[in-house]
Amino acid sequence: MTYLETINSAVSWAVKTANDDSHGYDQIGRWGPDYDCSSLIISSWEQAGVPVKEAGATYTGNMRAAFEKCGFKSIPFGSVGVLLKGDVLLNEKHHTAMFIGDNKVVQASSNEKGGIYNGKDGDQTGKEIAVSNYYVYRKGWDYVLRYSKKDSEVVKVNIEMTQIQSGSNCAEVGTLQALLNALGFVGKNGKPLSTDHDFGGNTDYAVRNFQKSVGLNPDGIVGKKTWDKILKADY
Repeated sequence: MTYLETINSAVSWAVKTANDDSHGYDQIGRWGPDYDCSSLIISSWEQAGVPVKEAGATYTGNMRAAFEKCGFKSIPFGSVGVLLKGDVLLNEKHHTAMFIGDNKVVQASSNEKGGIYNGKDGDQTGKEIAVSNYYVYRKGWDYVLRYSKKDSEVVKVNIEMTQIQSGSNCAEVGTLQALLNALGFVGKNGKPLSTDHDFGGNTDYAVRNFQKSVGLNPDGIVGKKTWDKILKADY
């Protein structure tokens, strides 16, 4: 798989697991079908072909070192800036979750009793493993673990991109849509953008949210400043 396909695979597996009530929270039988916070995130990347468990990841306390061996960068939470799809939020003593874009995270939190042991198999509440709005953990996030292993050397070139906006229909719109999807920005329908080269309402919505996230005027016009920000984003 390519770099972006690996990230999408990890996110998709975690979301699919969260949406399947046969998977609940447990700290005893935690490697499937039930999971705890760390085994869910570790398993998500393992099935995507990133051998973080083999590298030593078994719980929150050793995730950072193991993930770094597998191509992740550890970014102190206070200096992370914009979160990207696939970013692993980590409190090394207590909790972990994965950012999946559109201001959402997926995580395993607690069983139906509000605890970590002796729950029934599967998700009894629909919230033991779930997608929820992004939040800052009450005990703080220590690091963001960001997958950064590239498939090949990156060559920097100067590119003049065409200015595009609502109503545009060209190859550049398709490139824009693919890049926004990779960064986790979705349409107003809550779904990834169709790479149809048509700058419609969903693409306009995602562009404006991206512009807000990087401190640009959210006017929906993809000119030099917006292209510069999106082409230089850390995917």
